Amino acid sequence: MHKFVVVTDRDSAAGFRLAGVDVFEATSPEDAKGIITSLIHKDDMGIVAVNEDFLTLLDEKLREKLEKLHRPIIISIPSRLKGVDRRSYIERLLRKAIGYNVVMRR
Repeated sequence: MHKFVVVTDRDSAAGFRLAGVDVFEATSPEDAKGIITSLIHKDDMGIVAVNEDFLTLLDEKLREKLEKLHRPIIISIPSRLKGVDRRSYIERLLRKAIGYNVVMRR
């Protein structure tokens, strides 16, 4: 059976643990890179959800490698930063998932 795990910061980790998810806390982008690299080489990983702040700070070569993986699937968790436009975030996720730019209107 494949696992679902989360790589995130300390502030977000508690909520995922309360939901029963295995959590790996990263203190920095370099720490997250090491955790992610070790997780993608494990056979029992199915989905690895990573804090978006950590994913965007990874080097381009590693991000390209993660996007091409069939398993585990790497997904991003939206950052908790205020001022993030949720509409543009959803549009970006849709564009990545289906390959088309979908514009949401009210």
